[in-house]
Amino acid sequence: MTTRTLTALAAASLLSACAMSGGTSMSGSAQTGVPDAVRVPAGHSVVLETVGNGEITYDCRAKKDMAGAFEWVFIGPDARLMDRSGKAVGRYYGPPATWESNDGSRITGAQLAVAPGGEGNIPLQLVKANPAMGMGAMQGMSHVQRLATRGGVAPAMACGAGNAGQKSVVKYQADYIFWRAN
Repeated sequence: MTTRTLTALAAASLLSACAMSGGTSMSGSAQTGVPDAVRVPAGHSVVLETVGNGEITYDCRAKKDMAGAFEWVFIGPDARLMDRSGKAVGRYYGPPATWESNDGSRITGAQLAVAPGGEGNIPLQLVKANPAMGMGAMQGMSHVQRLATRGGVAPAMACGAGNAGQKSVVKYQADYIFWRAN
């Protein structure tokens, strides 16, 4: 093989690896390509990058204040959190939205902003973390970003009086990036 062919193969391999990991690494404060709405403010650094794989549950319910109308209502997520090497490091579940490390420490948070995640994907999200519960990896976290979302939107099937109370579970994946103040 020529040097040019080997270089092209190496570049293709690198791009493939980035795609499988959910995108580009968010090391340091670089947030290239992240919509402004869900960027973490200056003065913070990435502490942990994870990929969440799991499910989101929806329930078919009557719309509030709209007699005879129904909608799929978000109930909550349940996902395993893996680090970039594929090692299980925790879990994400709710409500309330909770990120829990395998060491037992956990955080909840308040949504600050969302940005479109693309057709068929739940939105990207920026969360302000509440103080951690328990000692461990979640201590001192300031923000959590949800990026590179795939799937997770409400079911496409009809929701009406005939299936009111029915639950639907949909698969999803997202990167969860954890930040601390410098």
